[in-house]
Amino acid sequence: MPVNLSGQSYLRLLDFSTEQIEYLLKLSKNFKDLKRTGTPHRYLEGKNIVLLFQKTSTRTRCAFEVGAMDLGMGVTYLDPGSSQMGKKESIEDTARVLGRFYDGIEFRGFAQSDVEELADKAGVPVWNGLTDMWHPTQMLADALTVQENFNYDIKGLKFVFFGDLKNNMGRSLMVMCAKLGMNFVGCGPKDCWMDEELIKTCEQIAAENGCTVKCTEDVKEAATDADVIYTDVWVSMGEPDEVWAQRIKQLEPYRVTTEIMAMAKPTAIFLHCLPAFHDTNTTTGEDIAKRFGVTEMEVEDAVFESKQSKVFDEAENRMHTIKAVMYATLQ
Repeated sequence: MPVNLSGQSYLRLLDFSTEQIEYLLKLSKNFKDLKRTGTPHRYLEGKNIVLLFQKTSTRTRCAFEVGAMDLGMGVTYLDPGSSQMGKKESIEDTARVLGRFYDGIEFRGFAQSDVEELADKAGVPVWNGLTDMWHPTQMLADALTVQENFNYDIKGLKFVFFGDLKNNMGRSLMVMCAKLGMNFVGCGPKDCWMDEELIKTCEQIAAENGCTVKCTEDVKEAATDADVIYTDVWVSMGEPDEVWAQRIKQLEPYRVTTEIMAMAKPTAIFLHCLPAFHDTNTTTGEDIAKRFGVTEMEVEDAVFESKQSKVFDEAENRMHTIKAVMYATLQ
């Protein structure tokens, strides 16, 4: 039966079937091939979208803008200071206004309830560019990158995430793996695990797709024979600066090092959604080094710059996969 996502919003992977996710990944590959060969694909000419940002971003904004323009659409970007949403105008009223101007709305912000209310009231597809709970557009880019490195045969792979499992990346990756048949292992301190209800939900989904979901504090157990090793920043955007000391203490044992990569399979790849604190060449990295004596945080620079690292392929794939989401829901 053909997959039809026209008119749907894209808020979290839990709302999509395995068949629908695989359809989006096939579309993504097709769009990547068209882009690489310079083949025009202005399939959505005449449509317009708006990017509504509460949290700033490099990859999300650029992926949506370039992807939309490749598809022939007009794009409006509203930065955190350019919208009245939540200040002088309610989310509901903002949604009803933007839904009359635009064919689709991207939202990147804090509360999942905000993007859900936008989708409920706008009358046009709404795409979640990131909330504190979920990061679904990143998931397609991650899955496509894994497919490319394992000959599009990813079922049964061991996919390991190190760090704060309860953040939007840990939660989203667990869902993605369960939906696509990869064995997910989350490795971090127990008080950083995602909620038990979500783990149980993903265990049920994983069982239907012939894979498993597991959380552990044991680094060696997690890394041994891994196919994919993934990590993310220890402090997310919007969290108070005071949490750095606590997170460094909690998560230093889970830094992705060359020793950890050596425990994985020789064919293993390293992924990170970026930005990454792998050196001190940022103001934040420099500040943390001065305050805590830590020059590499969630990943060693040697791993980040290694041949196993596919982080920039992954970043590029945001554009191709976001293009697929926009096309599938707006056609």
